[in-house]
Amino acid sequence: MSTKLDPILTKAARFLKRGQYGAAIQILEPEVVRYHDSFRYYYILALSCLYIGDFSGAFTYFKRARDIKMRDPSVLLGMAVLYLRRGETARAIDFYLEVQELDPENAKARRALGIIKKHGDPEHLEEWIAGGRLTKLYPPLPKVPLSADQIIIPVAGLLVLAALGFGIFFKLNNPGVPKRSGFDLANLESEDRAEPVEVGGLYRYVLTRQQVLDGYEKALKLFTDRRDEASKVELNRLLESNASESIKNKARILISYTDVPGFDNLKDRYSYSEVYREPWLYRDCYVIWRGMAANVALLEKGTSFQLLVGFDTRSALEGIVPVEFDISVPVELDRPLEILGKVVPASGNGSQGQGIILEGIAVHQSRTP
Repeated sequence: MSTKLDPILTKAARFLKRGQYGAAIQILEPEVVRYHDSFRYYYILALSCLYIGDFSGAFTYFKRARDIKMRDPSVLLGMAVLYLRRGETARAIDFYLEVQELDPENAKARRALGIIKKHGDPEHLEEWIAGGRLTKLYPPLPKVPLSADQIIIPVAGLLVLAALGFGIFFKLNNPGVPKRSGFDLANLESEDRAEPVEVGGLYRYVLTRQQVLDGYEKALKLFTDRRDEASKVELNRLLESNASESIKNKARILISYTDVPGFDNLKDRYSYSEVYREPWLYRDCYVIWRGMAANVALLEKGTSFQLLVGFDTRSALEGIVPVEFDISVPVELDRPLEILGKVVPASGNGSQGQGIILEGIAVHQSRTP
């Protein structure tokens, strides 16, 4: 496994360490093709499933990690704890003994074997597991590489103390411009700048080396200024281009750190016609569109309808867009409404905008017809 810091896996490992298991799973599962032969990917995903209680998923991902590294002690501990939970004590013991063979000082394996010996019969062992103590035997969390800030801050602290000793004060940062989360993972490294484009292949946009670098820096500046939607447009252009995979990787990370806006703080607003022309550029961007609702369907876990964009004045119809809420929302057919939603490009850009879906976030509806 490469020691080079991978922004997606590093972010997932940090989520896991903070106990945000669902967040780790959410960013990892869509990347299964990219990391199909990555041991670290499957190990982080397996542990996240284990802690969240998805034992079937944990078993699948630990098994895949074991296919890549047959005798890794941490994976063997994961397999063992799952067999122990199933009541397959003999299989669990085999794995723990294999761990001890590989790592005679392994405390988890030694402790597990002691617990199995103490609670020998299945009934007592089941009671011990039901008491919620099995987590003590879970494999270790993956190591998280230090960020640039974590390395620099202690050094900077020593420098400040030395300066204070001489009665000197240095203002190192501008307190009026706090750095956003995700910024440290998104900066381009020297190797990213050395090879910013891919050679060959088919892309929507073919950019020069300088266009890729300038586009990314522009997106980073917009992100710093908290203009998230404008930043996403630049990043999506890179994702649809011949930009290098490492730059695309960082673009995805930067997008994952953007915020969900409200009606009152959406800074960059894109019209239906702009999005309809090039929906891939506005993927995951939030928009606010006005219109009328039609074909409202109240589902078991949500609400869906068609938004007649621009028809709130009943004089012009710009297009028809499906809107899907994952919660129940009240919608009246005879009143204009305003939708805050996330753009999801759909297959087939045909007439009336069926190539766009809005994932609804919030709705404002006029009180009077």
